[in-house]
Amino acid sequence: MINILLVEDDTTFSAIIENFLKKNGYHVDPYFSIKNSIDAIKKNKYDIVLLDYRLGDGNGLEVLDFIHSEGLSIPAIVMTGFSDVRTAVRAMRKGVYDYITKPVNPDELLMILEEALTNNFERPSAVIKEKINVESSSNEVEYIKGKSKIANKLQEYIDLVAPTDMSVLIKGESGTGKEYVAQAIHKKSNRANKPFVSIDCGTLSKELAGSELFGHIKGSFTGALVDKKGQFEEASGGTLFLDEIGNLSYDVQVKLLRALQERVIQPIGANKQIKVDVRVIAATNDDLLGSSSGGDFREDLYHRINEFEILVPPLREREKDLNLFTDFFVAKANKELGRDVKKLDEEVISVFESYDWPGNLRELKNVVKRMVLLSQGDTVKVSALPEDMVYSLKNNTDQFDMSGDDLKSQNEAHERQLIIEVLQKVKYNKSKAAQLLNIDRKTLYNKLDKYQIL
Repeated sequence: MINILLVEDDTTFSAIIENFLKKNGYHVDPYFSIKNSIDAIKKNKYDIVLLDYRLGDGNGLEVLDFIHSEGLSIPAIVMTGFSDVRTAVRAMRKGVYDYITKPVNPDELLMILEEALTNNFERPSAVIKEKINVESSSNEVEYIKGKSKIANKLQEYIDLVAPTDMSVLIKGESGTGKEYVAQAIHKKSNRANKPFVSIDCGTLSKELAGSELFGHIKGSFTGALVDKKGQFEEASGGTLFLDEIGNLSYDVQVKLLRALQERVIQPIGANKQIKVDVRVIAATNDDLLGSSSGGDFREDLYHRINEFEILVPPLREREKDLNLFTDFFVAKANKELGRDVKKLDEEVISVFESYDWPGNLRELKNVVKRMVLLSQGDTVKVSALPEDMVYSLKNNTDQFDMSGDDLKSQNEAHERQLIIEVLQKVKYNKSKAAQLLNIDRKTLYNKLDKYQIL
């Protein structure tokens, strides 16, 4: 039986979720605080964690931090109010598998749970190993190019750099499809018939990162019961994709730089070095260069992985592609859920076009799958959308309406618009935006949260 750890401080809501999941064949251990849930993880084995974001004794992600610090691989699903979607999206960087908005729809919860459990059984660690070639991958399309000018530019860069062996740094917000871009580069490269190995650096603890990347020998540290081959070796001849590379510790960065420069690795505890032939593609949604100036990320490593840079645009800048992506995800959801949705009501289209999609393609995919699940006929009505999505959109429009007479509202609306314009000008480089606005980064982040700008 699947064991679920439920962490939710609303006792009534917790009881509802617990009873529902038990009726569907799951074993559920409910806890109401971070401390008690961490104690439970120390004593029991769980297949998945269902986690409230806002808890009475802190941030629910502290539970996830503990899981990572212990080197455990337990998928986590965050439950959050729709107004916290931006926070939930940022939480994906910490290794959250997915998020679900309150009020929780039972069918949606079961769907996400099943997906998380299936993927976790297929991927028992932070590492995804795939042998990809153009012929085999053409049977099921997971990524579409888009037809907008900005999409064409992105594809042009992919086609340009793919045949080379240059290291590529893919930048973009969470959910924009950075890994799909990395896979597209691999498929078009001379290494296409060799492994594509993907590592989510955000889910690796400091202690495990070196072992995952470079391997270890038996007895080199507590828990090293057998020899382990590192992912550099696993990807030999192919491509190693390091997602959220900014999360690697300084010590691991030093070893990574050496591996890239000298094309050799040394497993933990070993005396010998191993030659490797691997192309590295890295991805981040952080300002690594800004981090390097603060000592968090090595500048020499930054320039080594950034031989060629690709910026994956956020969905809000791809308005001409929105309908294309929506149709793609609707067709995919129809197939997976056995539905026959053919079109979206005009009101739904209006909401989609007005919403800024802070979670980008990942959020669009989740919203589309949810609305297809809730739609019985061939047309999606606005009632199939999360209620708070429609309400939040209307509320934001009213809140920042420039036509208001209130002086404070006028000033805030002007400030919000200025920040958006500056961010667009510097391609969402927050360090540069803060400099142009003549404020520090902390102040900028506070204003981004205040005005609900990602």
